[in-house]
Amino acid sequence: MGRFFGFLYGIIAYLIFLLSFLYSIGFVGNVVVIKSIDSGVEGSMLMSIIVNMVLLSIFALQHSLMARPAFKSMWTKVIPKSIERTTYVLLSSVALILICAFWKPMLGSVWDVSGTLVGDSLLFVFWAGWAIVLSSTFMIDHFDLFGLRQVYSHLKERQDSHAGFQKRVLYRFVRHPIMTGFIIAFWATPVMTTGHLLFAVVTTVYIVIAVKHFEEKDLVAEIGEEYANYQKEVGTFFPGIGKHKN
Repeated sequence: MGRFFGFLYGIIAYLIFLLSFLYSIGFVGNVVVIKSIDSGVEGSMLMSIIVNMVLLSIFALQHSLMARPAFKSMWTKVIPKSIERTTYVLLSSVALILICAFWKPMLGSVWDVSGTLVGDSLLFVFWAGWAIVLSSTFMIDHFDLFGLRQVYSHLKERQDSHAGFQKRVLYRFVRHPIMTGFIIAFWATPVMTTGHLLFAVVTTVYIVIAVKHFEEKDLVAEIGEEYANYQKEVGTFFPGIGKHKN
């Protein structure tokens, strides 16, 4: 792929990600968007569970499989290394769009504290969670994370390099603040429906499994003793919780 078209591909993929990310905020929060997690006509409970679990599984499998070093090594024999991350971001966005488009509402009420002080507080926490997600990407390397740095380096014929492992701002207190933000945003809602609860439980379980059993092993293998020591010093998702024992 030519350098310019690779860069253009990266820009388009990033814009698709950005739009899908912003839409997902409205989807989970039931605000602004046309179709949200609780909108639409409720159908069969069993069929809704099956469809929703399939959608979440597609996202989880794509997100985890394509992030593994072994897959990357094989994948970059098929596509240029400069667009590997861009392609991952694009396909993750597509999987997210599928969830937003085809999610089946399950409207049974688990709790409803809307219009109360508790409800207003949960709304604040919801927005704080998304703020943590977005801000945390800039505490590492936002443009590397979403593939823009790689395609720009390729466009300029520069060697692709990045700063490496750094403990900045929230990363001094938790190892995975992006995931912390997601967990907070998924659970903080004034109105918790059955469908929203399913979404929150499944995504939280996936995050825990993916981080503990896959991502952290890859990071230890890549970074080495420095990251192993980091695991002993800092909690996984919340301060002080999930530190590795000496």
